[in-house]
Amino acid sequence: MVLDALLEIKNKQDATLTLRRSCREGICGSCAMNISGTNSLACTTKITDVISGETVKVYPLPHMHVVRDLVPDLTHFYKQHKSIKPWLEPAADAPTYNGKELLQSKENRQKLDGLYECILCACCSTSCPSYWWSEGGDGGYLGPAVLLQAYRWIADSRDSITKERLALLSDDNMKVYKCHTIMNCTRVCPKHLNPALAIAKIKHLLNVN
Repeated sequence: MVLDALLEIKNKQDATLTLRRSCREGICGSCAMNISGTNSLACTTKITDVISGETVKVYPLPHMHVVRDLVPDLTHFYKQHKSIKPWLEPAADAPTYNGKELLQSKENRQKLDGLYECILCACCSTSCPSYWWSEGGDGGYLGPAVLLQAYRWIADSRDSITKERLALLSDDNMKVYKCHTIMNCTRVCPKHLNPALAIAKIKHLLNVN
């Protein structure tokens, strides 16, 4: 894997090489970077899949401020994520099991498939030209990753503040409608999710509410 090669370089050739990594299993999203022109996770990308001749070109995630080497500054990205209230807000009278677990039907649970698996690696957002044009989200656009997360909570039947969540997204049209369905986000997602579809569903809900 590309991550193994980078750690080999760090351990034996250049100890100053700086990168993020943790799980090495494609779960944490820490080692997201641009490898041979495509955003992906270094821990799940085979060298044989990205090598050109005898070279693999590795860069930090594009259009983000760089802290050092392969480490992008994700401060603003996480601030955007926090802005959509990424937690459950159940109603006070929501049905529970044993007074603790919130009940949910199998059908409603299945609506979260393809949403909850997002690991916030930022591969999709940093591959999105609309996000680049918004100066990494400073221009208002929340980007594919944050909008997929927003829809994850909107779609959750146990949540009670759907209208408030939609209002948060509609107070600035640029938050959602700067998406032009370029589809880079869906192409590069290492978890094979479809942020573009989630954004389309948010647009539909904003139009009918």
